[in-house]
Amino acid sequence: AYERKCRYFCRKTNSVVVSVGYRLAPEHPYPTQFEDCLTATIHFLRTAQDHGVDPSRVVICGDSSGGTLTAAVAQALVNRRDLPKLRAQILIYPFLQCVDFNLPSYQQNKGVPILLKERTLVLGLKYVNLDLGIIEELFKGCHVSEDRRLKYQKWVSPDYIPHEFKTRGYKPSPTYLPSKELCEMVKSMFDPVFSPLLAEDSVIPQLPETFILTCEFDVLRDDGLLYKKRLEDHGIKVTWCHLQEGFHGTV
Repeated sequence: AYERKCRYFCRKTNSVVVSVGYRLAPEHPYPTQFEDCLTATIHFLRTAQDHGVDPSRVVICGDSSGGTLTAAVAQALVNRRDLPKLRAQILIYPFLQCVDFNLPSYQQNKGVPILLKERTLVLGLKYVNLDLGIIEELFKGCHVSEDRRLKYQKWVSPDYIPHEFKTRGYKPSPTYLPSKELCEMVKSMFDPVFSPLLAEDSVIPQLPETFILTCEFDVLRDDGLLYKKRLEDHGIKVTWCHLQEGFHGTV
């Protein structure tokens, strides 16, 4: 599915393009996918010159869950002093957080193909090998403990979504009490490898220059908007492209 895209990027940008064939869930459990991408990136940074590449000009890129992996790899490399720094990261409609599945984009685009709201949760739960029976509780936010809610509200909130993105059928959601059992069950989803938007403030300022692409008709639109704000708040240069007619999978 991606070979033509990779060849296109290679040709249009006159770049060396390396596509990582990471192992897939559920046969290979999370976080195998992240570990494969990180291993491949480290190997390439160390051997870039063997491929005629300037190691100071390496950019990593991914779309959808690949955007999640790209963001997680960039974060994992910030404290590596034994490797060249990444030149940039490109995040194409990435999944970035599991705190709020009622952000404006989730409400507005819940029935828009190909990534319906429920499908997003089904894929995410299968990825971390959790029971699909908890989806309704996740929609209500019952998986977020009070202390996590307090910690993450400064990064994940409809309040940080610009007004123009709330004009199309958005209503603030009621708050439900957290379920202690559920909070414990899903704690792996709050790991920044799964939810890169939740990385600590010590990590974000060290990230490379970033390109973020969002689509109007995409449940993940607001993840991109929130990450854009977080990066910019920490002085990271962000190039943002928003496709007004775009939908998830449009690339």
